[in-house]
Amino acid sequence: MEKIKENFLAQLVIIYTRYLLGGGFVFASLIKIKGLRFTTESGENEAFGTAFHFFETMYRTGIYWQFIGWGQLIAGLLMMTQRYAKLGAVVNFPIILNVFVITISMDFNYTPVITGMMLFANTVLLVWHWNELRTLVNLPVVLDRPNRLEDQKSWEITGLVLFLFTAGYRLFTDRYDPIFWFGICALIGLGGLVFGLKKVSIFR
Repeated sequence: MEKIKENFLAQLVIIYTRYLLGGGFVFASLIKIKGLRFTTESGENEAFGTAFHFFETMYRTGIYWQFIGWGQLIAGLLMMTQRYAKLGAVVNFPIILNVFVITISMDFNYTPVITGMMLFANTVLLVWHWNELRTLVNLPVVLDRPNRLEDQKSWEITGLVLFLFTAGYRLFTDRYDPIFWFGICALIGLGGLVFGLKKVSIFR
């Protein structure tokens, strides 16, 4: 595992997995925090036990609906900061596990495939950080080698920009364009990659 964690490409995959997971949760959180439905139409008249009726019930709770949104926002932000990604992975795990169980409990078409991949990615992050997270089960902490690629400040800056764009876009836009959002995020992520790799080459 230590050899994998020192691998340049593996560290990049972990960095951008945090961005993707965190960004996805921030994107989904703001609509709940604003007290709006997850779907464009009411599911009040849908059959009991269906996905749309389930979402309508959660939406009608009010405070609980917003509580879920705040939980997703905090978990996503922690993940995207990179600095607090370990805590983000821990906080995010029960949330995405709950989402996955919900999607396999009702007819969500192919949504369980997506939520299953997100759950798997979050599990990978927990395994990646196991050396430090093992203290949670009373095992001694094993510190990673300092000055690793994923410790570069540039990734934190990129994460902050991604968070501010995603949160700002969802805060001021109820009817969103996912292609536009993802496209801008991809450009920000690409810019962060170029900047981050340049900084690495300078210090070598």
